[in-house]
Amino acid sequence: MRLCLGKGLIVRQRSLIAITAALAAGALTLTACGSRDSGDKGSDSGNGGTTVVIGVDAPLTGDLSAMGLGIKNSADLAVRNANKQQLVKGVTFKIDARDDQAQPSAGQQNASSFVSDKNVLGVVGPLNSSVAESMQKVFDDAKLVQVSPANTGPALTQGPDWQNKKVRPYKAYFRTATTDAIQGPFAAQYVYNTAKKKKVFVIDDKKTYGSGLAATFTTEFKKLGGKVVGTEHINPDAKDFSAIATKVKNSGAQVVYYGGEYPQAGPLSKQIKAAGAKIPLVGGDGVKDDTYMKLAGSEATGDLATSVGAPVEDLPSAKQFVADYKAAGYKEEYSAYGGYAYDSAWAVIEAVKKVADANGGKLPTDARAKITEAMQGVSFDGVTGKVSFDEFGDATNKQLTVYAVKNGAWVPVKSGTYTG
Repeated sequence: MRLCLGKGLIVRQRSLIAITAALAAGALTLTACGSRDSGDKGSDSGNGGTTVVIGVDAPLTGDLSAMGLGIKNSADLAVRNANKQQLVKGVTFKIDARDDQAQPSAGQQNASSFVSDKNVLGVVGPLNSSVAESMQKVFDDAKLVQVSPANTGPALTQGPDWQNKKVRPYKAYFRTATTDAIQGPFAAQYVYNTAKKKKVFVIDDKKTYGSGLAATFTTEFKKLGGKVVGTEHINPDAKDFSAIATKVKNSGAQVVYYGGEYPQAGPLSKQIKAAGAKIPLVGGDGVKDDTYMKLAGSEATGDLATSVGAPVEDLPSAKQFVADYKAAGYKEEYSAYGGYAYDSAWAVIEAVKKVADANGGKLPTDARAKITEAMQGVSFDGVTGKVSFDEFGDATNKQLTVYAVKNGAWVPVKSGTYTG
């Protein structure tokens, strides 16, 4: 039998008579539950009586599930390691993973659900910038911190007029991935200066991420002296791109830049080449997944994608993560954002630790607000390198990598930072 002492006395028994009898028998155990009731989120484990839940929002089903499941698993691994190390004394961390299906409406519902669960003190995710747009205000109003491992839309942290005046719209939002304000121009510099392609056909999927990425690429490409010989917008649900493929062939383009994600990028590349335009497709981090090669086919060789950070496999800081992930036995790969998801979850854990340490080892009643404040000062050596945040909540790590498809795999060909 258990009594929990939190904001009030919570007695889980049918009658006071039974409690009295248990006391008389010496069978009653008092457990310190911190400032939060663990509810039905699981029993207390070796770290003590306070259960802190970290929400995870990502597409766990559907076309983008390869990336989403990698995010979920990597966040779970961070929680496992924190519990094993007893990083925050008296606290057991758990994750609550929810599927947004890459849909803003589902993301917003998940955000409201996380907010309503008082045990949730931080959220990792989402994958898609468009989904993040639907969640930010919900979390900010509740002072519930959100750390995305994958969102790259600049407006999320710097406001809709970020190119002219940067204004941070939500103080509860942070990210460990760098933005398209850097990724698009970085790709343009590689395409123009290194690949020596001067004529580009630009296509995007009309979503927040894709259109934003295409726009920043286009601006830099023109600035360098390149020519945009055509533009198109596709329906994200479409599968037949034959009409666009013909336009690309007739345009004289030397390369195609696609702002969007791999479920459409793969078939698009395949159909462009089938139409007779034997030119590379270049995309952003939303394209860089092994599923892309399955969709694009054997002629994907030479296609390119940029992705945030350096290759995880090549980072000395990531060796332990890679080994731990393998040892944990997850069925899915950690994919493009695994290292960033781990670091996002670890950032939440570090913020919780800061707040607990500053409050005598216990979480205060306003833990959410305090954790959001503490996140701004979080700094640690993570899987992806140094993890910290600037005044907008953006990652201070601005490194990017260009990958090329070679022998059916993504191979890094250049790493660096955008020099604008």
